[in-house]
Amino acid sequence: MKLIIGLGNPGKKYENTRHNAGFMVVDWFVSYNELPEFKLDKKLEAAITRTDGVLIAKPQTFMNESGRSVIKIADYYKIKPEDIWVIYDDKDLPFGSLRIRQSGSAGGHNGVKSIIEHLGTENFPHFRFGIVEPDIKIKDTAKYVLKPFSRKNRVALEDHIRYASNALHSALRDGLDMAMNKNNS
Repeated sequence: MKLIIGLGNPGKKYENTRHNAGFMVVDWFVSYNELPEFKLDKKLEAAITRTDGVLIAKPQTFMNESGRSVIKIADYYKIKPEDIWVIYDDKDLPFGSLRIRQSGSAGGHNGVKSIIEHLGTENFPHFRFGIVEPDIKIKDTAKYVLKPFSRKNRVALEDHIRYASNALHSALRDGLDMAMNKNNS
């Protein structure tokens, strides 16, 4: 079984922020593939849905505690780290770009850092979604990631989210190596 984790912060306040790019991608994936709606599992601290051999989850802890939910889900369903795919915003990548890696460090992302700490390994696939909009200089990362995408980039954002969702689908169908070759530029 695969576990796809979309990272974000729960609640209306954070709904369209850059830090919620992971939530946006899995929401699109679930909607496009006409999967059952996410249902809150309080014990696992996540909104979860599933399809054939795949669980899709949005941790309902705040970003910095994402690992707490991920380890609960992994333990409950007996999912190995290499079968846990995490999609999240990346402040070091240009807006809308996608990088898929078999494993890797947190790169300064506190949600990924929490997952690494709870799983005890960085050996799980990372789907990094670029959030740095053109002509923007980031002065304060915490403030930047908690703001919505600019109005002028919202149409492009939808296209980029669709692209990342399709990359998830491709990785499930054709394998991670093929998805990396196709989507990493």
